[in-house]
Amino acid sequence: MLGDEVLYEDLCFDAQQAAEKAIKALLIHRGAAYPKTHDIAHLLTLVQRSGLEVPEEIRQCDRLTRYAGVSRYGGLPEALAEEDYARIVRMAERVYRWAESLIV
Repeated sequence: MLGDEVLYEDLCFDAQQAAEKAIKALLIHRGAAYPKTHDIAHLLTLVQRSGLEVPEEIRQCDRLTRYAGVSRYGGLPEALAEEDYARIVRMAERVYRWAESLIV
């Protein structure tokens, strides 16, 4: 348990960034260009265009995109609970492990 003073929105932003950077690292490894974007779905489309199949369980992690601007711009319609944060971290970890397995 992290405590009442924790803003899960900020931590979800960090999880989104970890997934985004992992996908961008994979694109760099593949020699593929990518735009400045936080859009996970778009980045995964670019991975697919580079010749890699993107598993459905990774595609579903495009839901992380909604947390890209939360810290900067605010705006989640609902407060996040620790369970939400744990689910988001699991998604980000899934993307990270997938990208890492293709780079190493």
